Amino acid sequence: MNKMLYGWLLAACCGLPTVFAGDGVEVLSQPAVQGAQALNAVLQDVTLAGARLVAVGERGVVLLSDDNGKRWRQAMGVPVSVSLTAVQFIDARQGWAVGHAGVVLHSEDAGEHWTLQLDGKRAAALERQAAEASADPRRLSAAQRLQADGADKPLLALNFADARHGMVVGAYGLALSTQDGGRTWTSSMGLLPNERGLHLYALARQGSRLYIAGEQGLLLRSADGGAHFEALQGPYDGSYFAATVLPQGRLLVGGLRGSLFASDDGGDSFQALANPLSASLNGMRVSGGQLLLANQAGMLLRSGLDAFAAQPVPVTEGLPLTGATTAADGAIIAVGMAGARRLDTSSLPTTTD
Repeated sequence: MNKMLYGWLLAACCGLPTVFAGDGVEVLSQPAVQGAQALNAVLQDVTLAGARLVAVGERGVVLLSDDNGKRWRQAMGVPVSVSLTAVQFIDARQGWAVGHAGVVLHSEDAGEHWTLQLDGKRAAALERQAAEASADPRRLSAAQRLQADGADKPLLALNFADARHGMVVGAYGLALSTQDGGRTWTSSMGLLPNERGLHLYALARQGSRLYIAGEQGLLLRSADGGAHFEALQGPYDGSYFAATVLPQGRLLVGGLRGSLFASDDGGDSFQALANPLSASLNGMRVSGGQLLLANQAGMLLRSGLDAFAAQPVPVTEGLPLTGATTAADGAIIAVGMAGARRLDTSSLPTTTD
């Protein structure tokens, strides 16, 4: 697929900005621009680092809030200006973010400063080395094409089990893992039953079980923390953009046209869940004792965790949402095309677990 077409389709389906800069060299060497305009940037994801909110988005923008989303400021130490697509913190200080041009960023101070751990050129070189060692001519040919394409390889999801073990995935089947907190990386593409190089949009984990959801109904499962993967027989041929595992072990996957499915047996079988909104699901997170779903129509759904009963939470702008989390004071924080929004849920009934 042509990369500009991919960018347009991804923007249409997932709310991701179509920001490309040749082979990615310029955006990899240019720090994120500082300025008041960052407070209105398109944002792709938001999470908690302790009580601090950390949101990431277009052109390397990282926004921080220490008052539960009432006020935001821009992080000063972001070394790249690529669009950032996802962020995760494992504790109050240490976290990672991924984005376009194969970028993986790491922070040790709750998002104030970031260091570059990986980029698309290095990721492609790692896959070529692994392909050469595998002696698989098809894999080697694909790796050579990947390397020839340059740095522009969007990473779209990440999942760290702890401070050392993590995985990142993205477009064209890109997948890499680390066992030392991102100081070194290895290609995991050869572990995935994904011969067509389908885009990988979401990661979800519970214990040693790791799930990948992607394009054209692709669902993969690892029972050993990512050492081996198998393909699952999914319920749907459309793309999945979001996935999570509820505390009791239920796997949820969702995507195009609001499709939403649950599995209570680790992905061996699925059942459809009733979603009152038909817009594509862009983000899914368990936070504050509830399930939050962000969609392309600019609406947020929330549900208790024991039984799925979705309540729409209105967002006035109606612009696409890409993610949401719960602030330390219980407020819901949603991000998307209109930036970050603190949502008023005082008039809504309380979700039940």
